[in-house]
Amino acid sequence: MSWWETPENTGDDEFDEYDEAAFRARPNPKGSRPRTKQRPEHKDALSARVLSVDRGRYLVLLDEDTPEERELTATRASQLRRKAVVTGDQVDLVGDTSGEDGTLARIVRVGERSTLLRRSADDTDQVERIIVANADQMVVVVAAANPEPRARLVDRYLVAALDARIKPILCITKTDLADPTEFLENFAGLDLDVVTSGSGSIPIDEITERLVGHSSVFVGHSGVGKSTLVNALVPDARRAIGRVNDVTGRGRHTSSSTESYRVRTPHGSGWVIDTPGVRSFGLGHVDPANILGAYTDLADIAERCPRGCTHLPDAPDCAIAEAVADGELGEGGAARLDSFHRLLQSVASSPKLGE
Repeated sequence: MSWWETPENTGDDEFDEYDEAAFRARPNPKGSRPRTKQRPEHKDALSARVLSVDRGRYLVLLDEDTPEERELTATRASQLRRKAVVTGDQVDLVGDTSGEDGTLARIVRVGERSTLLRRSADDTDQVERIIVANADQMVVVVAAANPEPRARLVDRYLVAALDARIKPILCITKTDLADPTEFLENFAGLDLDVVTSGSGSIPIDEITERLVGHSSVFVGHSGVGKSTLVNALVPDARRAIGRVNDVTGRGRHTSSSTESYRVRTPHGSGWVIDTPGVRSFGLGHVDPANILGAYTDLADIAERCPRGCTHLPDAPDCAIAEAVADGELGEGGAARLDSFHRLLQSVASSPKLGE
């Protein structure tokens, strides 16, 4: 009897019907559920703002500016394991969003970012450190003294802000210890908003006016008084405050994470994003073509340069160098050009990814 023949089906007609019971179904060891690459759409997800990040846990604000506003803790969904989630991100949440103690929501989507502020460890490092997302202002905090202001570091902040399409604001603290006039000459000709502050006389109203309606990231060298300024603007922040070492002149790192705080006024509110103090700000990720835009006075003159001009010190017939030599930019022109050349050379010489 052939394999398909049964006692009821033994005829010679090859079209005889056969009994389905004669066939044995092959078992499926992985179960009967079909595999799919489709992810849940999470149509019921709720939108929230990331306030801070701490070892894989995200403090987020849900239902912002509503009576139901609340903070809660969330983790990142497995499908986002290769997607960075940073302070300032707008994200979508599912799971337990009650905000009660012991609950944990899940971040399933990261919204489109309007800006992304980044830095590298140094100019040769192509690994980007994302500082904050969706900020539209950068407040660069510099002390007039103790520690001494560093014009080159400020230049780097300005370039990073330009590269991220963020408006820079320069805040000079400790003006009671030194006159910042000479230092500010380094930035003559730039369209730069400047505000000054002395110890014990912080112009709260003047600074707050600039923050309303904006998301402002505060950056600065350790020990310049950035945390003191944030605490004055947002008393509930309670950021730790350090002192400057009398021997080295360096500040101690007191802020170890990036935190968001809300500034409220009768005229509106804004967000202050405080960052840890840094002593270096690498620009390895920056396109050298964007650096010129940080120097608006030089950029205007560069329009007279021959096509393909690199604006480097050895560039022939560079209109910027000629204008500085002719005194067109005044006494501060040489310092401006030197700063521009330093940044341009450091970024242009750094190895780029894929090369």
